Amino acid sequence: MTFCADESFQQEFLETHNAYRAKHNTPPLTLNSELSAAAQTWADHLLTANTLKHSDTKDGENVYAMSSSVALNQTGKEAVDSWYSEIKDYKWSSPGFQSGTGHFTQVVWKDSTELGVGMATDGHKIFVVGQYRPAGNMNMPGYFEKNVLPQGNIYLYMYIHTHCLMRLQRSTLHVPRGKQDVSVYILR
Repeated sequence: MTFCADESFQQEFLETHNAYRAKHNTPPLTLNSELSAAAQTWADHLLTANTLKHSDTKDGENVYAMSSSVALNQTGKEAVDSWYSEIKDYKWSSPGFQSGTGHFTQVVWKDSTELGVGMATDGHKIFVVGQYRPAGNMNMPGYFEKNVLPQGNIYLYMYIHTHCLMRLQRSTLHVPRGKQDVSVYILR
């Protein structure tokens, strides 16, 4: 007997994504029924085949699996927590695709706006699939800087030699030529 993602699982999955995205000042995702149907089909396939791999979707995708000799009662939060935990390995000083952090970066990817979820379990094995549209993890110049934002409200304070204090939030810092006395402070 197999079970799939019910409404409560889907809602918890969505809410957990959006709670993590809020930490990074990233807009919330909305559930997309088409993506959820595709994610469910893939989760069912993974359970039947007893394998862990990505589908051939053009959308973004995270896949999670767990097995146990005792009965599992998986929540929508646990898979997302697992993916987000990769934040500890993300090198903020060198933004870009990094091995072992792709699940995290897809969860918080700013340009992704829609989410689908599928879950299949036989009680001892569980497969969870998240699909994202548009896809994240686009490895092109500037994309990670634009889409994987650090946690919290980051304000830049710039003190220019004229003693003018300017507050900029998440914007590119441009200093006119000839201004020598510039100090930048990042407050968290």
